Amino acid sequence: MKKYNFIKQLKQLPKQSQRRFTPNAGTLQANIQQSPDQTDPTGDINAQVQQLAQQLADQIVAEQQQTNIISNSGKTYTTFNSVEDIVDKQTQIVTAGLWSDNQGLLDTFYTASSQTNSQRRYYVDVYQKSPQETGSAVQFACAFGHVLGSGSSNANDDPASKAVYAQYKQLLLEKDASRFVTAGSGSTEYIYVVNVQRNRMKEQLDAGNWQLPLSTISSSRATNATGSVLLSGSAKTFTFIDDSSVSSGTETSSGRVYNIVSGSIDNGIYNSANPIYYGLFYPKYGSIVLDGKMLDQDLDFTTNLNSNSEGNNHFALFHSISGSFGANSQAFEARNQETVTSTHYFVRIKNGNYNFSNNPSFTTGSVGEFAQTTFVGDPKTYITTIGLYNNSQELLAVAKLSKPLLKNFSKEALIRVKLDF
Repeated sequence: MKKYNFIKQLKQLPKQSQRRFTPNAGTLQANIQQSPDQTDPTGDINAQVQQLAQQLADQIVAEQQQTNIISNSGKTYTTFNSVEDIVDKQTQIVTAGLWSDNQGLLDTFYTASSQTNSQRRYYVDVYQKSPQETGSAVQFACAFGHVLGSGSSNANDDPASKAVYAQYKQLLLEKDASRFVTAGSGSTEYIYVVNVQRNRMKEQLDAGNWQLPLSTISSSRATNATGSVLLSGSAKTFTFIDDSSVSSGTETSSGRVYNIVSGSIDNGIYNSANPIYYGLFYPKYGSIVLDGKMLDQDLDFTTNLNSNSEGNNHFALFHSISGSFGANSQAFEARNQETVTSTHYFVRIKNGNYNFSNNPSFTTGSVGEFAQTTFVGDPKTYITTIGLYNNSQELLAVAKLSKPLLKNFSKEALIRVKLDF
């Protein structure tokens, strides 16, 4: 900043004024005599000094303001005020369609011939497109489990249905539990399972936002079907949901568990005063566990419970789901859910800040003149991107504006950057 020497400035006053500073009584008297209209020459001198001081002070303030403008306008970084500019730990529950491309409805179902016979003994993967098509991906799997291994062959002393039941029991039930217990039939020896592909769930399935269609199938258990099965026109279709709309569920080591009941997303639980229970829903694991006894009773599944018999019961479940849309236009509806934690950064841009650019197109010539003469005294920039840096000026995140934002000395801006985790 320029230093000012008041003494030097005073020496630049007219000589007459300088003589009035001379400590000589005779000279002072002479001056008084030469100025009969001035009754207080000392006051006149003080007024001139004050006027000069005010001019110098105004000049200093103006130059300081100009320096600040140049300094602020040339900023590359601005430090956030952690109290006023940053709001962290904001949580929000976000849901999205469960199936590929964030679709909430699934009405086409395919199996893959690439799945080996050994795999097919335990489960069948279900795709939304033919596996040969681009974008085809596994959506969910169907499985059947029996506590003693019925409905499966005893090849290699490893009944597939027994392994499936044991697997889900270990995954979903408490340590001391030996059987699945539903409100429909009590302790059940055999279960049908719809298990959603893990990468579709995010954190979990959205309770109260899924609807599973099942149609009566009698004895359809073909393992060579690769597309949706069209059931006969006489097939009845039921839809199932969880009871989270009327119950808070039960907290277990596997997370909160809800009952599966007859009903629909749009109309809620069928006969809510006396609902019919069909199984258990585990949103954290994306598992819909259906009571085999109830499916035999109400949907004519006629589960194969013979020992050492490859019953292919899980394919019966696949046919029941896939045939529902063809028979009665009922799709498998579902959404996933996740809790998103956000931090909000409020970027405050004052009128004197960020009005110049280091883009080469902003200036021209060897001395860096403005490329546009209209920028002299009134530069303009457009803000398109905001970068978030750490204390070492390392770029951590980038936020893009939807459109360029005009910035000059007459405009200020407040931009909120939301960073999700």
